[in-house]
Amino acid sequence: MGGVGKWQASSKRSAVSAEQATLLVVEDDPGLQSQLRWSLDGFNVIVAGDRQSALAEIKRRSPAVVTLDLGLPPDTDGASEGLATLQQILETAPDTKVIVVSGNDDRENAVRAVGLGAYDFYQKPIDSDILRLIVERAFHVHQLEEENRRLNAKQVSSPLAGLIAASPQMLKICRTVEKVAPTDATTLLLGESGTGKELIARALHDLSARAKGAFVAINCAAIPDTLLESELFGYEKGAFTGAAKQTRGKIEYADGGTLFLDEVGDLPMTLQVKLLRFLQERIIERLGGRQEIPVDVRVVCATHQDLPVLVKEGKFREDLYYRISEITIRIPPLRERDGDALLLARTFLDKYGEEHHRNLRGFTPDAVAAIESYNWSGNVRELENKVKRAVIMAEGNRITAEELELADSLAGTTLNLNLREVREAAERTAVQRAMSLFNGNVSQAAEQLGVSRPTLYDLMNKYGLKSG
Repeated sequence: MGGVGKWQASSKRSAVSAEQATLLVVEDDPGLQSQLRWSLDGFNVIVAGDRQSALAEIKRRSPAVVTLDLGLPPDTDGASEGLATLQQILETAPDTKVIVVSGNDDRENAVRAVGLGAYDFYQKPIDSDILRLIVERAFHVHQLEEENRRLNAKQVSSPLAGLIAASPQMLKICRTVEKVAPTDATTLLLGESGTGKELIARALHDLSARAKGAFVAINCAAIPDTLLESELFGYEKGAFTGAAKQTRGKIEYADGGTLFLDEVGDLPMTLQVKLLRFLQERIIERLGGRQEIPVDVRVVCATHQDLPVLVKEGKFREDLYYRISEITIRIPPLRERDGDALLLARTFLDKYGEEHHRNLRGFTPDAVAAIESYNWSGNVRELENKVKRAVIMAEGNRITAEELELADSLAGTTLNLNLREVREAAERTAVQRAMSLFNGNVSQAAEQLGVSRPTLYDLMNKYGLKSG
């Protein structure tokens, strides 16, 4: 370290609020390394002597706070190596609080370091109690920011419980659901696999007067045709071999609540007839029984298939199609939801990072670009799987495009010559990208975008975006 200063010891020790928290000390002088360890007793102090080892420890330990001497080798008499190390630390772990160390005659570089993103600086020589207070304050601020991010992550969702979305396309769906839910209209949800049809069905139930009743879901494509009828309508004892007792079907269990028929397009023709009769008369007969049983249930259906085409091909009854589609809601695929892929990716990152005990800070710029450009043919389910895998495989503090298995992804774009729409789309994307890269830190995002904090808040309100 350039210019070894004398550390002034004090017998008075302040309480460590972040006991055993990991603190990285980047210092090349062995004597000062020992003094710093003593001054910061109570913290889990890790020492690195140069840029390479410091960056290795950042990736390995994910320290919340770093003290960084600006006079690192090979430029021990200057600050170039220390400033370069600072920039790389913040690129790797942008939420880390870096406290830079400088000599009395180097205040200019200390101020420059703060301008580059350092949390604070102190000059040598310094009282150990003052140093300790600065470090403890940095840990406290880091802890508050982490807690704020966790709270924001829980709040960043759509108006519908369980559905995470902020795109205009999905907010329109949410408004439709809020209008339809209070009614008993039979509703048909159309959308590709993985778009969240069951979440929408649950929202229709939860926002209805039937919310206290049962929500019963059955996947018509997952049950063999020979068993599907008994699953739906139930059966009497002795109705078939193995029918040892009277058993209610899914429709009866949904009495007073909501019945969700997923992949209704896969219903065999014989069951389509029975379902049509039930929808018309709201009565059922168990398999092998003669008793007519009235059932009060709201029916929601879903399919990824094109039902009008199936009707034309004679594979789906036209009268049943019109009966189940009193209200039709088309759920757009993820590739058509502006900004939702990135929002969902961050939500899944938080979820699986906590689940697998990984201290991950976000996505690298190449990962953000890949998430936004990828086609997502498997929709939300595919995105969730890729993020979960990346969390498990990640080597650094931030997920890369390669870890998402999206490094080679390219996406075609549609040429839009409407200047206002192009401007707004670019503006919205830039704000979302900046907020994602800096994990909701408005100050850092505003600086990166070259706007003031009030301006950024105005843009976020304009496009319905939230911090965190």
